[in-house]
Amino acid sequence: MMLGSLVKKLTYFLVLVPLGAGLFGAPLSAQNVSIDADDIGGLVTSANGPEGGVWVIAETTDLPTKFARIVVTSDDGRYVIPDLPDANYEVFVRGYGLVDSRRVDARPGGLFNLTAVVAPDPYAAAQVYPAAYWLSMLESPEDPEAQRELALGMKQCFDCHQVGNKATREILPEMRQGTATTLEAWERRVRVGPSGPGMAPQFDRLGQMRERFADWTDRIAAGESPAIIPPRPDGVEQNVVLTLWDWGTELDARTDMVASDFRDPTVNANGAVYGVAEMTDLLTVLDPVTNIATNITVPSEGAPNVVSSFNASPTPSPHFGEDVWARSSDPRSSLIDDQGRVWFASRHRERSDQPEFCTSPDNPFAANYPLTGSGRQVTMYDPRTGTFEHIDTCFTADHNHVDHDNVLYFAQGGAVAWIDMDVWDETHDAEAAQGWVPGVVDTNLDGRIGEWTEPDEPVDPAKDHRINFGCYAITHSAEDDSIWCSGIGRAATRLTRISLGDEPPYTSVAEFFEPPARFADMFPEMVGSGGVGVGSDGVVWQNWRVGGHFSQFDREKCESTDDRTASGQSCPEGWSFVRKDDPTYGDGDSFYHANESYLTHMDSYNTLGLGYDAPTYGPVNTDAMEVYSPDLQRFVTLRVPYPLGFFPRSGNGRIDDPDTGWKGRGFWASFSTYATWHIEGGRGEGGPGVLPKVVKFQIRPDPLSR
Repeated sequence: MMLGSLVKKLTYFLVLVPLGAGLFGAPLSAQNVSIDADDIGGLVTSANGPEGGVWVIAETTDLPTKFARIVVTSDDGRYVIPDLPDANYEVFVRGYGLVDSRRVDARPGGLFNLTAVVAPDPYAAAQVYPAAYWLSMLESPEDPEAQRELALGMKQCFDCHQVGNKATREILPEMRQGTATTLEAWERRVRVGPSGPGMAPQFDRLGQMRERFADWTDRIAAGESPAIIPPRPDGVEQNVVLTLWDWGTELDARTDMVASDFRDPTVNANGAVYGVAEMTDLLTVLDPVTNIATNITVPSEGAPNVVSSFNASPTPSPHFGEDVWARSSDPRSSLIDDQGRVWFASRHRERSDQPEFCTSPDNPFAANYPLTGSGRQVTMYDPRTGTFEHIDTCFTADHNHVDHDNVLYFAQGGAVAWIDMDVWDETHDAEAAQGWVPGVVDTNLDGRIGEWTEPDEPVDPAKDHRINFGCYAITHSAEDDSIWCSGIGRAATRLTRISLGDEPPYTSVAEFFEPPARFADMFPEMVGSGGVGVGSDGVVWQNWRVGGHFSQFDREKCESTDDRTASGQSCPEGWSFVRKDDPTYGDGDSFYHANESYLTHMDSYNTLGLGYDAPTYGPVNTDAMEVYSPDLQRFVTLRVPYPLGFFPRSGNGRIDDPDTGWKGRGFWASFSTYATWHIEGGRGEGGPGVLPKVVKFQIRPDPLSR
């Protein structure tokens, strides 16, 4: 309903609160705002007049878990926070050019005029800027190759946490103790905590650039602030409604989440949202109807000794002490099936306890490509019974995707693997339910996969050729029943397609594509691939973590996909690119963004109202989800302004009620940084600690829709 109709048809309410609570003495008069009994609304003004495009945040701890709802003001400063649970709230204003206003006590059903506070100086205003804007102050090398090396190095940091937030642009006093210079303080702090053994080598690889980080920190400590200023939400971005719930524990770190079946967003309508907390062996659960968050331990028979190059070292944490993340089940990468069951990767045995069929010549997949160890298998949780089922896999399970035949695909390095969920349900036979194939290019063009040359051998025209490829991200195309993979290596450039054919592994043919050289005139080298998703039209979207691009690859445009030389250049005509204007290093002097796009997610069913098959990615450093709207043909930024530190790894649309418009649908994500204590208010800022968050994004017709 448009605002004019609302003004004519709805009754206005005015709840008077004490002047000290932030209400102006005069009624709203010309700035009327229409609300229901479960809304909060009003007008935001500052010394400059009405404040448009700023956030109004209502937060409460009265509910079983902390809850917040956030809206954006209209151009004339009005706001409506709709459909709030019955509770006491604190309401305040945050916006670019402002400092946070004083919190006002409020209850639903009241109109509250809020006084925004104009920032006294640029430094004060910048305290609520996303991390990338602060990191853009880092002095950029002049040499293009050095700029590229900086971007490649920073990618390794962004893969785990933000850089430029308060916890990283400042150095806590205890980290400076015993150091003579800021560089020494930097070198000390990247070596402490469970991630220290992984972070320190990455920082050392930056070489002389480390001095620039020390200089950056010193300039900030002296009061310097970003020259690049983030824009306020405008247009459709003013229609965004955010809802946040606390869940999990302050040690959870990475938390992949899922709200519905990727194939049917009406599955699990109004149901629980599930997360897998890798570092604490938890299945985290949020009921968004009752606002109750619970934790379920994922069982494992493996010893609590998961060790990796990051987040598993015995080095004491400066915030939590020793013995952090001695985990066993190591769960991650979840999805919901058409029965509402939750499938995810988890470790439930030792790597060496590999089933015999994984290498047996009697198993066609093992005979073709034997697998000798599995570091993480597959688990299914049934919420109806509260039980877990473990599926022993020859492959190490990670990210996954499911097709319309109930085949669950898993990403592998150099291979893809799958579980036929129907076969598992019928037989509970792990060998019968699973398969896997390596990436083999049909270089002899006979239509089948036979004898092949290895990746480090020359291509033989009489044989096929196996390739190495990254498959951190995986997706399935219903258009042609193909599987697509993207790697996240430091300088990865490969997009890989595998068609299993009628008789895998013998008919499972791989193709790979790399950006053509013809784009070099427009962009520096395309490098640092990331996530991948595919629309119903078969067009593949791939985000580029280092280059900052969002690429589209349309195989239908290929004149040929025959690749006898395995060069990856068989279809230059299939590529096209878009790129968002994010802050870059050196206050804009560099080509490279002070940011990274993590994974690609498809809003296939228009749960945001920005178009069907809207490709979305989660940036690390800008507290946002970025949607490339097919309807608007541009990026739409869904900013999470509070608390600072939003870093999403997963995204999932759900339709709870298709008959209630925007209210019945939403797109879900979660705070998923490895450094939960870096979230605003956490231990990394000297606070007592914060919990991860679930975030629901909705877009209403206008900023005052109820």
